[in-house]
Amino acid sequence: MLLAGDELGRTQLGNNNAYCQDNEVSWINWEKADKEFQTFVKELIAFRKNHPAFCRKKWFQGRPVKGRGLEDISWFLPEGIEMTDNHWQHDFAKSLGVYLNGNRIHTTTLKGKQVTDDSFYIVFNAYYKPLDFKLPPSHYGKKWFRVLDSSCRIFEETQGHDPESIINADARSVVVFKFPQTMES
Repeated sequence: MLLAGDELGRTQLGNNNAYCQDNEVSWINWEKADKEFQTFVKELIAFRKNHPAFCRKKWFQGRPVKGRGLEDISWFLPEGIEMTDNHWQHDFAKSLGVYLNGNRIHTTTLKGKQVTDDSFYIVFNAYYKPLDFKLPPSHYGKKWFRVLDSSCRIFEETQGHDPESIINADARSVVVFKFPQTMES
């Protein structure tokens, strides 16, 4: 979610509620806009628009996909273990992975065809240090390609990562991996 000026690098000087501030805290300084960051945000918006997995019209159901047994969404600890309800109760859990199943979007086109997309695995590292994350097992995807890393902006890898590979995520970053629909078996 973006607030006006976020895409330009406006920080509000750390103030999370600058609504009543009629000064440089809440003003948008167009001349000091971070053009590189603005380009990054434009690329993120285009990426989201190109992938129905990120534009779902219905809430996640948490139900298995017919024939594959995979749910539309699954949550993982950095160690690659699927999260349980108990894991959500820990206040120290600052980093996690989430699997978005591109074969279970719960939406149809105007002509009634099921909408599908690539599947994605997203790593959220909110910790102040880099962390290692284990990619999901092979039944989630046979080869994962890094398509976005917030620590070094968007890029698209051509050499993929095997299931259960260990990847490193920089401190306070988001890394997105794609399992292409064309590789589905």
